[in-house]
Amino acid sequence: MRIALVCPYSLTLPGGVQTQVLALARALRALGHPTRVLGPCDGAPPDVGITPLGNSVPLAANGSMAPIAPDPACALRTIRALRDEQFDVVHLHEPLVPGPTMTALLFDAAPMVGTFHAAGGSAAYKWLRPGTRYAARRLSLRCAVSEDARCMAQHALGGEYVLVHNGIDVARFAKATPWPTEGPTIFFVGRHEPRKGLSVLLEAMSSLPPEVRLWVGGDGPETDVLRARTRRDDRIEWLGAIHDDEKARRLRGADVFCAPSLYGESFGVVLLEAMAAHAPIVASDLPGYSNVARSGVDAVLVPPGDPEALGNALRSVLADSRLAETVAVAADARAAEFAMDRLAERYLELYAEVAGRARKR
Repeated sequence: MRIALVCPYSLTLPGGVQTQVLALARALRALGHPTRVLGPCDGAPPDVGITPLGNSVPLAANGSMAPIAPDPACALRTIRALRDEQFDVVHLHEPLVPGPTMTALLFDAAPMVGTFHAAGGSAAYKWLRPGTRYAARRLSLRCAVSEDARCMAQHALGGEYVLVHNGIDVARFAKATPWPTEGPTIFFVGRHEPRKGLSVLLEAMSSLPPEVRLWVGGDGPETDVLRARTRRDDRIEWLGAIHDDEKARRLRGADVFCAPSLYGESFGVVLLEAMAAHAPIVASDLPGYSNVARSGVDAVLVPPGDPEALGNALRSVLADSRLAETVAVAADARAAEFAMDRLAERYLELYAEVAGRARKR
């Protein structure tokens, strides 16, 4: 089966959807199915089997900045690739985002599966009705990565959605060489923007013992302000944007992984990565995170936006090695349930279903 995975966001920039698309493509190829990824690229493609569709521009969405490519040149490249490759199935991730996924949806080159990732509401869905509902009806099958994502799409677009959770490459994180530490170490990685809650973590750091260290990965619009606020705290190491291999090593090396997000998390892929790396997790108790992290079982979850509760939870996990190990061991088993090869097999079942329906028509 020849498969196209179409991503609306720049594949050369970090992001949850991009990570899922690239990893799913590798898993599908490993199962013997020729798979190409179509998407914007701001630079050299980050993997094999990618058809770059041009550069992206930033667009504010869901409390973040989405690197999309809504220009006519990208649309023409998308149509050309779909026409020339003659795919058996086209899989659109975030199918209603302006750019290549929306173009592919309207071009209708093959049976189409659409996966909806976002949660928390979309102004575009609200203000662009009934156009978005019409476009969504062109999908052969609709999927959602979480219950929150399904509820959001169903409320805005109607229709039925198959729940297909995200996945991770478990072995990549489980086998990473741990990054060396100089004391009890907390690791945060993500875009430095309000919804990710980094400012809450930095405030919580003020209540933690002096030997505790914090690695801060990523960057964003809040970086300069937050660095200036904590410039006298030499326990905090600002890493900037880091490669996936370094992220895996730091997850393996950290004593705790912290995800203090405030809202807008559809599915906790980064929590699964930490689980696979055997890193105890302290995170906000958000619906998107509780999809994968069970409080008191394989993670410690606290109310979002509460630096005191966050600090207390971090202190408990760092001080109690038995608690940390219990949580991490349970998390190992939890991560295995979301292995990327399992996700690829599930999508292959769905691809075969829609392709079979198309042949009968």
